[in-house]
Amino acid sequence: MEVKHYATCLWPGLAEIWWRGRLSALPAAIAFTLTVNLILIARYLYPGWIHSGLVSLAFWGGLIALFFYIIRSARELPTLINPRTVSEEPDQFPEARDAYLNSRWEEAEGLLTDVLAIEPRDPPALLLLTGVYRHTGRLEAAELLLREITRLEVADTWLLEVEAESLRLKRAFKAENEVEQADSKNREQTVQDAA
Repeated sequence: MEVKHYATCLWPGLAEIWWRGRLSALPAAIAFTLTVNLILIARYLYPGWIHSGLVSLAFWGGLIALFFYIIRSARELPTLINPRTVSEEPDQFPEARDAYLNSRWEEAEGLLTDVLAIEPRDPPALLLLTGVYRHTGRLEAAELLLREITRLEVADTWLLEVEAESLRLKRAFKAENEVEQADSKNREQTVQDAA
């Protein structure tokens, strides 16, 4: 992991918001911002507004809390950036890929579900699961999952694969419609022959 990634640990809540998109960390970031602004205002703009001893106490207390938060965020950063590599669970993506390539759809789906339980925003696993849904005839679920993938910022580097899967999905929808039309024509023909 690059050193520049640790810069997000310098502000409480920023690492979780930046790397995981967790809005649950937003209140901590806002509270820290308000506290810093309040201390700066009380210290430099209106020094007589709050007793200087309280301002100093708030400053040192905030600095100590910030120090501990930076250490905690730096320890958690690898799990935020790439949870599959630091998880105690074995990475089952290679097995899922092999099952997919060997047309073992149920096995691939189970393994991909396990992979996504560790990292729900993993573009390769989501794309493979979309392919499994397409192959098993669950085209609506595949389309929904593909739309979700396009909303992920981490999937930007997978844009070419997303577009290719989208084309495959459109072809599958078209083939399904053609089969349905042929079935309805056969039923109509059978009804006319019976009459």
